[in-house]
Amino acid sequence: MSSWLILLTIGLPWLGALVLWFIPEDQKRWQHILAVIFSVAAGLSGLALLTDTSDTPAISIPLGSVFGDFTFVPDGLGVFIALIATVVGSLAVIFSVDYMAHHDEQLRRYYILVLLFIGTMAGLALAGNLLLMFLLWEVTALCSYALISFHNDDPKAVAGGIKALIITQIGGVGLLVGALICYAYLGTYQINQILAEAHSLPAGVLGALAFGFLIAAAAKSAQVPLHTWLPDAMEAPTPISALIHAATMVNAGVYLLARFYPAFENVPGWTTTVILVGALSALFAGVMALVANDLKRALAYSTVSQLGYMVYGVGSSAIFASQFHLLSHAVFKALLFLSAGAVITAVGTRDMQKMGGLGKQMPFVRAVFIIGALALIGLPITNGFFSKELLLEGGLYFGPTWAYVIMLIGAGITAIYTLRMVSMVFFGERRGAAPEHDGLPAMRISLGLLAFGTLTTWLLAGPLSHILAATLPYHEIHAISTLEMVEEVLLAPATWGTLLLIVLSAGLWFLRGRLNGLIQVLQPLADFAARGLGFEWLNEQIVRLTVGVASILRRTQTGQLNWNIAGIVGAVVVVLIWLIF
Repeated sequence: MSSWLILLTIGLPWLGALVLWFIPEDQKRWQHILAVIFSVAAGLSGLALLTDTSDTPAISIPLGSVFGDFTFVPDGLGVFIALIATVVGSLAVIFSVDYMAHHDEQLRRYYILVLLFIGTMAGLALAGNLLLMFLLWEVTALCSYALISFHNDDPKAVAGGIKALIITQIGGVGLLVGALICYAYLGTYQINQILAEAHSLPAGVLGALAFGFLIAAAAKSAQVPLHTWLPDAMEAPTPISALIHAATMVNAGVYLLARFYPAFENVPGWTTTVILVGALSALFAGVMALVANDLKRALAYSTVSQLGYMVYGVGSSAIFASQFHLLSHAVFKALLFLSAGAVITAVGTRDMQKMGGLGKQMPFVRAVFIIGALALIGLPITNGFFSKELLLEGGLYFGPTWAYVIMLIGAGITAIYTLRMVSMVFFGERRGAAPEHDGLPAMRISLGLLAFGTLTTWLLAGPLSHILAATLPYHEIHAISTLEMVEEVLLAPATWGTLLLIVLSAGLWFLRGRLNGLIQVLQPLADFAARGLGFEWLNEQIVRLTVGVASILRRTQTGQLNWNIAGIVGAVVVVLIWLIF
């Protein structure tokens, strides 16, 4: 049964993309209908997979001794990522029916790329073969690039797509090298076999794999210092920002770290480095979100920050809490992005300085945005409250104190920048044009379902923990019920300390008019944060260095046969000398 469900979950979106290829450009209505049908069907298949999880391959495709068997394994980690990809993907497609009404000339290309991405992301999550995971990892990067650059007559969109592709390819190279090293030493690409035999690898090789995969994860999940591509990716249509750059592809790096945690947890310095990357990402991105005036970029920085919490959770061995927060974040951040999309289409701008007072004319969108905002802050009764508090509790008990303090500061900053967004967009005096609508019909369907999910998906904590415990034999996850999770969160002193900090941070925002002196003192830091805290400058220096080195190397390519032969012979001599001595 699981083999058919996997085929449907992955194959239906791909089939939908193929069918849309043959739909004439002028048949816009059929393009909308077919995209919705295939995406929703894939989402239903993903939901059905929850009932048939296993740690053994459900599909195995033999491809010879070089590539091994391409397998798909419906274990807990994979099924939940596939579920997020298909369900959130279907809601993004439904939202797109109204959102893409002004982009009819490229509608077919849009839906083909979205459906291709949904199926590929589900396949990446369910892949049991590391080489197959790499191949699908690269296809998701290609889809992301194409959709960021969707408005290909906009130079900013094209530049954002190229930047995303280049930086995420750092992760692709690391993943490919890791796969080849595993095959060279263990003779297999099967992930479960690699986890079982990782202890037999030489210490240096295992260390190189561990830190190589960390770099791959940081690039894919936009973690410091490889985070700068994600804010620029906001040139993509907003449903893409919700699906790819908040709920799915950016989670692939966190998924990679969680998947291989049992293999790398004892590598000296690895967990500390993972914690450091997550903590710095949560802190720095939160500070940048504080000063961002572009609504989508503020949400993008927030995504980097929340991914930092998940990475921190993996480093602190809180695997279940990390994946639980991954699920919660996928739901409430998709809600926030799609709500932002509704606002942007209604007022024609992404600049929050040109909004204000929209809540009176957009009460529905205001309500669902506030629900997402409460979850982002981490307030009861939302999914973000339970998952973030469980994650912070794990970090307190199993991680270093300094990192926990950073994450608490990050929670306070999250409260401030979230209140800033809500206030600038929906309250105060109107600073721009009146909105044209309060969310169009298809938009409201997606927003309503995501708001409902934000208030209820914490109930999946028990089933999620049991599925992970039963299907991940190397992760040592302990199953708990949802009631036990709720009791653990509510009775933990860390929870009430965090809530107190959030209240104090909110107080700072509401009293900001009386803190002009402090604000003026911090203004240089705010200006520095608005410039990206120097990370964009660092990127420019790396690019210049690369171009300079390339210019020097280019001189060695004379095109003369004699020089090429001399180079080949010289390299052979060096290798022979190295082998002899």
